[in-house]
Amino acid sequence: MTETRVKEVLSTVTYPGFTKDIVTFGFVKDIEIDGGRVAVTIEITSSAPEVKKQLEDEIRNKLMREGASEVITMIQQPKMPRETSSHGKNIAPQVKNFVMVSSGKGGVGKSTTSVNLAIALAMEGKKVGLLDADIYGPNIPRMMGIEEMRPEVVGNKVKPIDAYGVEVMSMGVLMEEGQSLIWRGAMVMKAIEQFLRDILWSDLDILVIDMPPGTGDAQLTLAQSVPVTAGITVTTPQKVSLDDSRRSLDMFKKLHIPIAGVVENMSGFICPNCGTESDIFGRGTAAAVAEEYDSKLLAQIPIEPAVREGGDEGKPITYHYPESETAKRYMKAAEDLWQIIEKINEEGGVSNEAIQPTTPPGVSACSTGH
Repeated sequence: MTETRVKEVLSTVTYPGFTKDIVTFGFVKDIEIDGGRVAVTIEITSSAPEVKKQLEDEIRNKLMREGASEVITMIQQPKMPRETSSHGKNIAPQVKNFVMVSSGKGGVGKSTTSVNLAIALAMEGKKVGLLDADIYGPNIPRMMGIEEMRPEVVGNKVKPIDAYGVEVMSMGVLMEEGQSLIWRGAMVMKAIEQFLRDILWSDLDILVIDMPPGTGDAQLTLAQSVPVTAGITVTTPQKVSLDDSRRSLDMFKKLHIPIAGVVENMSGFICPNCGTESDIFGRGTAAAVAEEYDSKLLAQIPIEPAVREGGDEGKPITYHYPESETAKRYMKAAEDLWQIIEKINEEGGVSNEAIQPTTPPGVSACSTGH
């Protein structure tokens, strides 16, 4: 057995719940070889005993098959102190709370939710940052009306752009419009670390992080780099979207990130002519999924033409149309989110008694025929 061969074997051991191996993620910290005896030290992000056991068994079995006479696997797991991340560090200590907005699939309104929650929190007097971590599809600049702006460089760091009382940073303001990024996972992971470390964020009360859809490198990198206070999953009422949202919620559990709630987007349609709300895609189906993961519905956001118009024109509905039904629901969701964050910080996690946001009841069929 040689160190090179041991690393080759370990590179076939995937981290539970993900597609990358433990060598690629940088979890292998030390390898010692004494004849046929192999000792491996691993540092992982999860404190779950089942994750530790799965890795121990797989590492032992694979190395024994390669000829090792004895395998000692020392797996270091986090104690999950809130001042550090699950990986034991915080590369953005000036930020008090980090909220990861995620989804199991694209096209469910995750970025729209991130933008309007960030603005709603700022309108409540919080010092807010908005990080667009969707490296391949950065939509935040257009939604925040800053797609033509370029950030100021101060020394070897970059100042976020101020918009609607929120500090914003996105790959979309660092490259030419329409330019594609054909990056491997390692480059995406590095970019997210730089967004946290090399951006001149102020002393923020909260940084809202718009994640790429799915579960993978970006999500794990974030959990390794900062102590994520809470996660939010965005979904739509259809069963296909709900299936994917379960994967997002399961990811939070595996990374030991408290779940603040589920946002059900496109939950009903508000007629622009009469204001009547109709459940064209269904409604309330996300509640059962949220309960599966000891969480609650944080908000039910309807389809309203002003949402699409505001996103395309860089005029978020929460700021420009505060009297709209959608804006009111985002404001209520932001208020509930902040209370949940305070509860997490006080108790170290969200209990089953997490705050249940109130949602306006449905309205009867549209009288104008729309």
